[in-house]
Amino acid sequence: MDPRTARDAGSAARILTNRAAETPDRAILAERHGDAWTPIPARDVLVRVRGIARGLVAAGLEPGAHVAILSRTRLEWTLVDFAIWQAGLVSVPVYETSSPDQVRHILRDSEAVAVIVESEEHARRVASVAADLPLLGQHWTIDGGGLEDLTRLGEGVTDADLEERVAAVTGHDDATIIYTSGSTGRPKGCVLRHDNFTALIDGAAEAMPEVVEDGASTLLFIPMAHVFARFIAVMSVGTGVLVGHEPDTKDLMHAVSTFRPTFLLAVPRVFEKIYNAAEQKATIAGRGRVFRMAATTAVAHSEALARGRVGLGLRARFRLFDRLVYVKLRDAMGGRVSFAISGSAPLSPRLAHFFRSVGVLILEGYGLTETTAPATVNRAAEVRIGSVGRALPGVEVRIDDDGEILVRGVDVFDRYWNDPDATAAAFVDGWFRTGDIGALDGAGILTVTGRAKELIVTASGKNVAPAPLEDGIREHPLIAQVVVVGEGRPFIAALVTLDREMLPGWCAANGIAPALSPGAAAYDERVHAAVQDAIDAANGRVSRAESVRSFTVIDADLSEASGHLTPKLTVKRQRVLEEFAADVDHIYSGSAVQTTAVPVVEHRHRRS
Repeated sequence: MDPRTARDAGSAARILTNRAAETPDRAILAERHGDAWTPIPARDVLVRVRGIARGLVAAGLEPGAHVAILSRTRLEWTLVDFAIWQAGLVSVPVYETSSPDQVRHILRDSEAVAVIVESEEHARRVASVAADLPLLGQHWTIDGGGLEDLTRLGEGVTDADLEERVAAVTGHDDATIIYTSGSTGRPKGCVLRHDNFTALIDGAAEAMPEVVEDGASTLLFIPMAHVFARFIAVMSVGTGVLVGHEPDTKDLMHAVSTFRPTFLLAVPRVFEKIYNAAEQKATIAGRGRVFRMAATTAVAHSEALARGRVGLGLRARFRLFDRLVYVKLRDAMGGRVSFAISGSAPLSPRLAHFFRSVGVLILEGYGLTETTAPATVNRAAEVRIGSVGRALPGVEVRIDDDGEILVRGVDVFDRYWNDPDATAAAFVDGWFRTGDIGALDGAGILTVTGRAKELIVTASGKNVAPAPLEDGIREHPLIAQVVVVGEGRPFIAALVTLDREMLPGWCAANGIAPALSPGAAAYDERVHAAVQDAIDAANGRVSRAESVRSFTVIDADLSEASGHLTPKLTVKRQRVLEEFAADVDHIYSGSAVQTTAVPVVEHRHRRS
């Protein structure tokens, strides 16, 4: 059904207004001052938001105009987002890590007429491409007092003027243009309507009542320019959840321990980092064996819970390790986290089992920018680890004949901005084509097996989904990224990079002093043995035809800055395969001779 003919679910501009009217004294945002967090009640949030919105109106921005936001995850991001909606405008998020070329593309393609940036460095980045942006007329810098300037500018705009703007916006109108992360090509602008947010929030709150109950709080740290964090921020305001913001992920655990949220949202790499850091810390302190026994017990305990019976011996071990190990990890996360929401990429079932036994139930969900983030999610009362749960209320999911996941409902985007051909290609009979492969069981539980474009077909015709292998190998604390290869080749292999942050601690834990440099580690046989152990463990979960039989350690840091990862930390697979084609060829050459300038070491999979 055409969303524009459906019932008007209301404007997202009303979400904050309604919250302030219903619970004016409830704190919904928190402002950080060192280790202290100052809660801001809904009525005061609305005052600050409407002050910024008045300034945007006074600046001459016409209803429906596009305003970009270029900033890290911080309180002001959320204030500006709601202010744009209150002024009847359309927001265009830009990742704060975007290059000048990416900034130019998004601002020009979206036809943005104004931009609000965080810092002077961001302002210079915009200025460097301004000559190519004839429509861009105004900008304000948060750190330069830009929001205060807007508030003063708007003092002559009345409540009636602003209410006229708000009243003119319907649920069917454009709310935001969010550009895809560009893992498979030039980013496309997904136009999300107001009712994509308002209708989906109702469904998400219905599916996760335990998460958004009274007294709930969350700390946002993944980029607000990503639809995942953006949706959770808007849903939290709508449901009265207290939200804090942390722009620096290097300070994440400290921020979590001081803010003490009840739930978190993160991509799987964050959960991997938390686990690996805890294991490394225990190993350095001489308690590595105890931690590994505790981890094994935690996974076994969760698996037994899933089967419906936990034996006496396992219960006793679990209680022991809960006192010795798990409580310390809960304390490190603030002591109040009961739930976590994971999305954007598959989560290792082992990690999901581990955290459930620790006391943090991870609700894995599935969605894309085009589905306003969640299309499905595991419910707390029926978590099935390894799946992404059932469709949210108002959303339908089905599997096409070729295995592709199709979605329709209140969450599906309106169109790609200025790209009717791409919009038409994205739908079949009114269903959005996700590009992902999956399966539905009889209860409507969805399991995602991989991206259709990423399936590897070996020379023998075996179809291999790389994600499960990559996730399993990346569980090792020493490994940063894994790219499984083998298209048209005789066997499956992998490109591996090392985690440069974890390397010094791993060296210390393994008695290697002084610590290896990343370049030296790429050649070190002890490192190769550790990588082989990780690959052996991952291979134990798949068939022989799917197993990784060779790998190459590349002395490179695959990061967002290097252009190999998207802002949500997804590998740009095609970019990596093109850049490291010589390394892939070397794996299959059978030669021990190094063939590229990048330090590489090849290993064959050892079998007994």
